[in-house]
Amino acid sequence: MRQLKYYIACTIDKFIARKDGSFDFFLLEGDHVADLLQLFPETIPAHFRDKLGITAKNQVFDTVVMGRGTYEVGLHDGITNPYPQMEQYIVSRTLGKSPDPTIEVVSTDPVALVRQLKQQPGKDIWLCGGGNLATTLFPEIDEMILKVHPILLGSGISLFSGVVELTSLELTDSKIYNNGVMLLHYRLKH
Repeated sequence: MRQLKYYIACTIDKFIARKDGSFDFFLLEGDHVADLLQLFPETIPAHFRDKLGITAKNQVFDTVVMGRGTYEVGLHDGITNPYPQMEQYIVSRTLGKSPDPTIEVVSTDPVALVRQLKQQPGKDIWLCGGGNLATTLFPEIDEMILKVHPILLGSGISLFSGVVELTSLELTDSKIYNNGVMLLHYRLKH
């Protein structure tokens, strides 16, 4: 069965973006970049894939679920279809019509959507962000893959925007890069 994986960059104090949604503080250079491009090429937005010459097939995910705020980061730059290499869902009660015909806007229960997607054949499902959606979908998250950057932000958008239940995590894989970025894989024990 497919799994929902929350694959996201965060700071040491567990922020995924500034309060305004910007995330220009993450390290974009270092030995972690080549590794992540190889492990998760499908998570690179199309406009960067083209510039970087990435043609690799999807390794882990073939579906992405994101909140409206996450989607609007690219939309502000005119990017309506960030991940054409995947099936895309935007969870929003306020967006209305999708800006792109290949992307489905989900205004109903996102938990039901994920449960339905998990029953379908395919690769895993990427929970791209943000904190509100991650809190809502917490009961369905099977794995968290954190790209932890050696930065303290102090405030911003949290990994989870609300309260989640006490949950044990099993560290299944980890790697620390020379620049201090850590890649941590946790299985959730719901």
